[in-house]
Amino acid sequence: MLKHPISSSRITRRQFVTGLGATTLLPNAARATPLGNSNIPAVSSNQWDLRIQRSKITLDGKTLNAPCVNGTVPGPVLRWKEGETVSLTITNTLKEDTSIHWHGIRLPSQMDGVPGLSFYGIPPGQKFTYTFPVQQSGTYWYHSHSNMQEAIGLYGAIIIDPLTPDPIPCERDYVIFLGEWTDAMPDDIISNLKMQSDYYNFRQRTLASLPKEAQHAGSTSAALKDRLMWSRMNMAATDISDVTGIVYTYTLNGHAPDTNWTGLFRPGERIRLRFINGAAMTFFDVRIPGLEMLVVQADGNNVEPVPVDEFRIGVAETYDVIVQPKDNRAYTLFAQSEDRTGYARGTLAPALRMSGIIPPMDPRPVRTMVDMGMGHMDMPSMSTMKMPSMNMGGMAMNMPPSSPSPIVEDPGPPPLNVENQNIAQAPIDRTGSPGDGLEHNGRRVLTYKHLRALRPGTDPRPPSREIILHLTGNMERYIWGFNGRKYSESGPIRLHKGERVRFTLINDTMMEHPIHLHGLWSELENGHGEYRPYKHTLISQPGSRMSYLVTADVPGMWAYHCHLLYHMDLGMFRTVIVS
Repeated sequence: MLKHPISSSRITRRQFVTGLGATTLLPNAARATPLGNSNIPAVSSNQWDLRIQRSKITLDGKTLNAPCVNGTVPGPVLRWKEGETVSLTITNTLKEDTSIHWHGIRLPSQMDGVPGLSFYGIPPGQKFTYTFPVQQSGTYWYHSHSNMQEAIGLYGAIIIDPLTPDPIPCERDYVIFLGEWTDAMPDDIISNLKMQSDYYNFRQRTLASLPKEAQHAGSTSAALKDRLMWSRMNMAATDISDVTGIVYTYTLNGHAPDTNWTGLFRPGERIRLRFINGAAMTFFDVRIPGLEMLVVQADGNNVEPVPVDEFRIGVAETYDVIVQPKDNRAYTLFAQSEDRTGYARGTLAPALRMSGIIPPMDPRPVRTMVDMGMGHMDMPSMSTMKMPSMNMGGMAMNMPPSSPSPIVEDPGPPPLNVENQNIAQAPIDRTGSPGDGLEHNGRRVLTYKHLRALRPGTDPRPPSREIILHLTGNMERYIWGFNGRKYSESGPIRLHKGERVRFTLINDTMMEHPIHLHGLWSELENGHGEYRPYKHTLISQPGSRMSYLVTADVPGMWAYHCHLLYHMDLGMFRTVIVS
């Protein structure tokens, strides 16, 4: 059995990058969850034995010999209890190294599960035991951090029971795990994207779409001018997702849309739905037609309840919502991909074999100059959405006037070169925007500005240092990085233990990036002062500027990266060292 923390001097960057780059839903017999079963264990446990194995799985006609946890995709739901110490023994039966990273969990760095940073990984035929105290509660998930295994199914959900009673108890509790399934290998997908960045985008602008664009732009000449601008930049306004429904089947709890996972309820019951986006490359826009959703938790942390009709969940994020269906009928859980090339679907119903109406997908978004960091946009959400639960008094509780200014580490605009295709000339705060394709759709859509923590943060200190990072890339060559550099060309970000730091992200690309910092909380500066929401993954919208605070309270080497797996694999990755 292996139990071997790693020191930074014992593995090279090349070894680490190689570990990231190598390649990886549910055997028919164990396929997803049985209908009507949320698969949440009845009670928590602090002892787990998990087996990583290959299983032949067919879903939507696509067969893959996939790496799984205990033979299923998603793997088993792990239920822990806050305040206990958990012990999880992983047995690797694969012919390659593997690992498990506990996404969003605060723990000692050597238990984080990132090969090359926190340990050596788990070789074939070996075991490794993770042991750490559980210091938090909420909804999280786990996944492999080796060989792109996460992209083909090695993941599952974590539920941590709180020490204190839940402020909004519910009669039903379901995990809603969103994902993708394809029989295309990650290495092949990367190769195709490197050869042609829009390889999977079959929805380009055409002559037939020009009249509609002209109507939207005000004239044909304005529409043609817009097309010319995108052409000069060698970019496409229709570039929404790098990998699309052309190769992906979108899944809900391991079910393709036609197999329709179902959660049961009795009319009038309150149901907690724990949404987890475990996809590799897909953002989902979630709604349940006919039901209001009360958002009560973001990335495992309680927030003041926000009633919405829809929310976008980025890769690696989690949201808990509460619904209360009153009628004796079926409701459709509808999660359409951001690019509208497909959807995942499930059902809430009073009985099995019932199904609700599946709504048509919304129109595909089109990128604008705002996404290129060149414009301003109307932020409708804060003014037009009435959120009765929000106390906006905290908006005036930002930095105390007497606080000293932090030392700013600003590399300036990145160079335009083979690794960086664009500089955002006028990046804007987009935390009040629900995201491309969701503005002005007539529904109440969650934005980051709606997230307000239930309690003040535990560290009231102002930051002593601000680190500005540009998110950069070259779509044509499919290269990604921070500050115009790939991971292999970048040194670590060094923090002093106990230091309070502000990270500011400027997104120079036209894509969303879910930025994940391992091991430490990220407190989003969204205007709620000391009631900043704690998150582990933050969506940086195209052409935006966003900041958050971090207290470097746990020493070690931590991964910091975009959670779009192909962006991470191709350079958008840094190491944060707390010492």
